[in-house]
Amino acid sequence: MNKILPAPFLSVFLLLIWLLLFNSVSAGVLLLGVIFSLLMPILFRPAWPAFARVKKPHLAVVYFFILLFDIIVANFKVAALIIRRPRSIKPALLVFPLDMKEELPVTILASTITLTPGTVSCEITRGRKGILIHAFSEEDPEQVIETIRNRYERRLKEIFEC
Repeated sequence: MNKILPAPFLSVFLLLIWLLLFNSVSAGVLLLGVIFSLLMPILFRPAWPAFARVKKPHLAVVYFFILLFDIIVANFKVAALIIRRPRSIKPALLVFPLDMKEELPVTILASTITLTPGTVSCEITRGRKGILIHAFSEEDPEQVIETIRNRYERRLKEIFEC
């Protein structure tokens, strides 16, 4: 089954994108979309790197809602900082030392940092030893590091069991 359908979620995603691009569900468009969405993962499978797999999907759902909540809260914090005290903004560059080495969890962590208003992942260091982060305004960089470690990295390590 794995040879016929190596990436079922990717196939469904490709089919949905195909249908959205054509803005039609006619028989021809649907048939071509199914063929396309089934063949692409089979043809490109040799080129895919071996990513870490999600071991606990229920924790990934929890992670998503935590991230969503943090994005909303951070938007209000950044807006309040800009409106109330624009002169007290203290940007900072800091390096977050990584405990994970797998490519996918590190990429998700870097994306999480960037998605949260007020912080941007600038670079993942060589050997995935750390992430260079620009914080919009931070009094205590160690607090940012502890928050990221406890709120995001720890959960990603649980999700991917790494």
